[in-house]
Order: sequence, then structure tokens, then C-alpha cells
Amino acid sequence: MKNSRRQFMILSAAGACTLALNGKVQAQAMVAETDPQAAALGYKPDASKVDKAKYAKYAAGQQCSSCALFQGKADAAAGPCSLFAGKQVAAKGWCSAYAKKA
Repeated sequence: MKNSRRQFMILSAAGACTLALNGKVQAQAMVAETDPQAAALGYKPDASKVDKAKYAKYAAGQQCSSCALFQGKADAAAGPCSLFAGKQVAAKGWCSAYAKKA
């Protein structure tokens, strides 16, 4: 009985570690322009390549790092966005949900 309990504890610990590491890896995934939600919002990883005719709301200087939805550090190249759970956006990117930080 002790061996099976010990095995259970070891396997449980290993499983918990695997889940924790898997969550961290997924959080580092970048949003692709082809992602359905990104495409619907007109996300571009480089704000200078936004189609200004299609997205009249876009103004020069707008980028993810200055958006209220961007949750990354100010000097980071990428960071999480509240619109794309578990994924990161480029700090120099843009989407139509842009809202200037207060």
C-alpha cells in the first residue's frame, strides 16, 4: 500500500509541474494575424502597416504599448493583451480596439 501511495504522490507532483509549465509556455505564444479574433479586429504586429483606408480610426503613433488593454511592461517588445487571453501581442502592433492609456 505504501508504494502505491508514494507512486501517486510522485505522479501527482509531476503532473502539477507539467500543467504549470504548459500554462507558462502557452502564455508566451504570440497572436497571429490569421487568428480569427485578431483578423476581426484588424490586428497588425507592426502598426505602420495598418490599412488606413480600411481603419480610419487609426492615427500615427498609436500602438499596443500605449493602449489601455496592453498589460506588458512599458519597455517590453511584446506583452499580454486583455483581448487575447493566453497570448501576447507585439508592443508596436495595433488593432481596432485601441484605447489610449489614461
